[in-house]
Amino acid sequence: MSRSALVGNVTAMLEDAGFTVSDRCAIRPKSFDIAARRGEDLLLVKILGNVDAFNQATGHEMRRLGTYLEATPLVVGLRSRDEDLKPDVVYFRHGVPVFSPDTAYNLFIEGVPPLIYAAPGGLYVNIDGDLLADEREERQWSLGQLANELGVSRRTVSKYEDGMNASIEVAMALEDIFDAPLTSPVDVLEGTDDVREAESPPDDPDADPDDEEVVAVLTRAGYRVHPTLRSPFKAVSQDEADDEDVVLTGHSQFTKAAEKRARIMSSIGEVTHTQSVYVVDRAKRDAVDGTALVERSELEKLGNAAELRKVIRERAEREEAL
Repeated sequence: MSRSALVGNVTAMLEDAGFTVSDRCAIRPKSFDIAARRGEDLLLVKILGNVDAFNQATGHEMRRLGTYLEATPLVVGLRSRDEDLKPDVVYFRHGVPVFSPDTAYNLFIEGVPPLIYAAPGGLYVNIDGDLLADEREERQWSLGQLANELGVSRRTVSKYEDGMNASIEVAMALEDIFDAPLTSPVDVLEGTDDVREAESPPDDPDADPDDEEVVAVLTRAGYRVHPTLRSPFKAVSQDEADDEDVVLTGHSQFTKAAEKRARIMSSIGEVTHTQSVYVVDRAKRDAVDGTALVERSELEKLGNAAELRKVIRERAEREEAL
């Protein structure tokens, strides 16, 4: 299957699941392919045939964007090396959850989250420690008795009851012993911090030297500016006084490529519930599909974030009225 067809299939599946999906980020470089929202759940999705192509720089960018936009970054892929990704298993690459289209279908269409995740050493599941302790005490078994049944140490059983995850073999043995489900699903949308690779949050990259002046102006206007390296926009800017006021920011000469980026920014903004602005040296129109165009000289005259919000809103509304 071609990558384009795979992107189309995943997009259609998310739409069938009730997600609003952005236009594909068909411009390079790109850290994610589509943004998708269903209610409060916002996804940034990278779609790959072979997930080994997902590198650290892209993973770090997606995790940063997930923090700024309150979104879940994830990768949907078919295989790793020459092996298909196993169904209903969550993998991790550079701290980002990765799973197959079948797993995505079960999660988003069927509402059945995966139970298994891959980590160094094999496949693991989440054990419900409180439920395990209740089952053991109801049977009036000591930690030592259960340890003997499992062939592990008493200390290991105590750790399971404290919330340590277990191998699939141990989980199956526990469920056979107590004849009860003791595992809990992997919460892909909110709980993967508990099982992801142990990596510290990635720092913001330095701004492109060509963008430093724009970053300085936005900072003076009261924004925290987070530069990006592999996104259709150059930065995500947050109002210092209101973290929910987020602006996707682009900057370059206004060329055909810039116009294409501005259109993609508009589509992403509709899904992420953010505004978008493209800073240019000279603008002959107010906006591109809702992305306001602001000349650099105009930006320098804006005193604060409220003034920029007003300009973005007015220009988007004027273009919509045409």
